Amino acid sequence: MRTATYNEFGKPSDVLGVSDSPTPDPKDNEVRIKTVLSSIHNHDLVTIKGEYGNKPKLPATGGSEAVGTIDALGSEVTGFEKGQRVVVSGVQGTWAEYFIAPVSSLIPIPDAIDDEMAAQLIAMPMSALLLIEFLNIKPGQWIIQNAANGAVGESMAMLAPTRKINTINLVRSKKSEQELIDLGITDNNVVTDNDDWKEQVKKIVGDAQISGAVDAVGGQPGGELVSMLGKHGVMASLGVMSGKPLMLDPSDLIFNLAQVKGFWASDMMQTISKEDMQRLTGELIENAANGTLKLPTGGVYDLNDIQKAVSDEVQSDKKGKILIKP
Repeated sequence: MRTATYNEFGKPSDVLGVSDSPTPDPKDNEVRIKTVLSSIHNHDLVTIKGEYGNKPKLPATGGSEAVGTIDALGSEVTGFEKGQRVVVSGVQGTWAEYFIAPVSSLIPIPDAIDDEMAAQLIAMPMSALLLIEFLNIKPGQWIIQNAANGAVGESMAMLAPTRKINTINLVRSKKSEQELIDLGITDNNVVTDNDDWKEQVKKIVGDAQISGAVDAVGGQPGGELVSMLGKHGVMASLGVMSGKPLMLDPSDLIFNLAQVKGFWASDMMQTISKEDMQRLTGELIENAANGTLKLPTGGVYDLNDIQKAVSDEVQSDKKGKILIKP
């Protein structure tokens, strides 16, 4: 079978190549899945660079989320059958014609959700829901987030209102704001290129306080989010798109009794209870099926074109998630 494999860590477009690998056999509590579509996430690319929290053993196959059909069952697998369509996230090696997944990771997908949405349904939207619970945001409260036109940010802006939570969506430019508007996200979008953006935020919130913040940028923009928090507010740090260390003013922490906490969705998904995972997954599937959650696709590439699909040119200009089709 064909796989997108790398033998060393480095720039994805340089180290990835298509290899011919043996088709794997599932162990007792595993299944083999025939891949239909697999997402290219930022954390997949960071993993290939060797800069993620977990480093796979080399050689490794890229990819961590996919939709596919069950092709073979391990001897102890119950409740699933060959040919069943499922989504898997948080595994390794989905950029391949076939991959192995533990039965505990399988999520059956209804026909109402198409393959392009299913292939990206869990990782980023689940991160948005986990962030809401991580920050302990209640109905009626406010969250402010930067990089709101990213996959997690867009999911947050669509899912938080279903819980009666208010979001302020910060983006850098009018072009980025238009990406939100095109998805139907029209309320409380603020462009930080405008000198008065903080005043705009204060006008939106009025007498209320901002209870939570989500920083995917780091550097000065992350510190500015902390300055917008109300008393006892909490910011989750989940990314460093700026490439710069988080810049904080101690006064913002001290006098508002604010907190900054690291958030790693991959670890949280491993430690969350089975009941909570089922509850959140059901919430995602319901919102995807009824059209509340929209997940744009930036393009679908054949596995043979993996180097182009992960290239800076494609990834920097994408308007949605890039998908791989074996």
